[in-house]
Amino acid sequence: MPKLDSSVEHVVNKVVDPIGVSQIRYFAKKFSQIPGIIKMTLGEPDFNVPEHVKQAAIESIKENDSHYSEQAGIIGLRKAIANYLNVRFDLDYDPESEIVVTIGATEAVYATFAAMINPGDKVIIPTPTFALYIPIIKVLGGIPVQVDTTADGFRLTGKKLAEVIEREGEDKVKAVLINYPGNPTGFVYSKEQLEEIVDVVKDKEMFVISDEIYAELIYGRKHVSFAKLLPGKTILINGLSKSHAMTGYRIGYLAGPEGFVKNALKMHAFMVTAPSNPAQYAAQEALENGIDDASEMRVVYQERRDYIVGKLNDLGYDTLLPEGAFYTFSKIPAKFGLSSVEFCTRLAEEAKLGVTPGMAFGEGGEGYFRMSYASSMEDIKEAMNRLEKFTKSLQ
Repeated sequence: MPKLDSSVEHVVNKVVDPIGVSQIRYFAKKFSQIPGIIKMTLGEPDFNVPEHVKQAAIESIKENDSHYSEQAGIIGLRKAIANYLNVRFDLDYDPESEIVVTIGATEAVYATFAAMINPGDKVIIPTPTFALYIPIIKVLGGIPVQVDTTADGFRLTGKKLAEVIEREGEDKVKAVLINYPGNPTGFVYSKEQLEEIVDVVKDKEMFVISDEIYAELIYGRKHVSFAKLLPGKTILINGLSKSHAMTGYRIGYLAGPEGFVKNALKMHAFMVTAPSNPAQYAAQEALENGIDDASEMRVVYQERRDYIVGKLNDLGYDTLLPEGAFYTFSKIPAKFGLSSVEFCTRLAEEAKLGVTPGMAFGEGGEGYFRMSYASSMEDIKEAMNRLEKFTKSLQ
C-alpha cells in the first residue's frame, strides 16, 4: 500500500486529516470480523424494499433514463415530496424552489451546513446524537457546541438552550440542530417541548436544522415537524432510507425557505451534480403509491422494541422506552467499572454480540451502549440470551 509522500504531507487539509472515521462504522466493521457474532450495530432495516418501488427503478433503466436530471432532482419526485410533507405533516413547500433531492439525508446535512456556516460560527448540538454532524461542522470551519441532555431524559429543554446561547454568545450561534425521533435514543419531542425551543430562537438570527429521518417510525403518537412551528427558520432534513428500507438507494432531501435553499442547491450541485435517476424514480413511486409502506414495518419494530426493552431493564441496564426509530440506548451499570468501549469490546469478544459504544454519539453518550432492533426477532432473542450470560460473568 503506498504511503503519503513526505513532500505533500503539508498540503493535506489540516482539519480533515486528524478527524477520525465514524465510530459507528468503525465498531460495526471491527465486530463483524468476529466469527459467529450477532450484529446489532448499524441502523440497517432488515426489510426489503417494497416490490412496487423496485419495479419503478427497473422501469427507469428500461426506459433509458440515463441522462442528468435537474440538479435539484426530477420534478416529479420533488412534487411527490411536497405532497408527502403536506399530507403527513401539514407542511407547505414549493417543489420548484424549496426542495432539493440529495444523496441520502447525509448529503442533505452537508449541503445545509456548507450553505450556512462561516468560519467561527457555532452550532448547538444536543447529545447523545448521530455524530456525523460534528465533523462536518469542524471541516467547514464551524464550532460544534455539544450539550449533554442525559439529565433531562435526552431532551434539549428551552431553558437549557437559552443558557447555552447566552454562554456562547447570541451573535456567534448560527443554528441549533435537533434530531428526532432520536438516534441513538429514540426520543421524540412533543409539540409542547418543541414550542419551548421555538420560544427561545424565534426572535434570534439563527436557524433550526431538524433531522427527521425517522419520522415514519414513531410508536403510539403522531410526529410533529419542527418546520410546522417555525417554517421561516427551519431547514428540514428527511429521506426514504428508514421509511422504505431504501438505505442503499441513497435518496434524501432538504426543504426550507427559498432564500436558503438556493444556496444549499449550489453546494449540492458542486458536490454531486444530481442524484441517480433510477433511485429517484423509485423514491417517487414510494411517495406516490407507497406512503403507508412503513406501517407494517412499524408494527414489527414496536413488537421488537417492547421485548428488548423489557429484557434490558430486567438485566439491570436502565433503558428508557424509545418512542421512535429502532434503537435502544442503555446505561452500563457503574459497578462494572467499564467504559462504553471496554464494555462493548468485551461483549463482542466474549459473548459474540455486537453493539455500539455510547461514546460514538458525542459527549453525552459515554456510559451507554446502543442496540439496533432492526434485526429479526430470532436474532434479538439470542442476543438477549448472550447478554444475560455476559452480564452474569461480570457480577
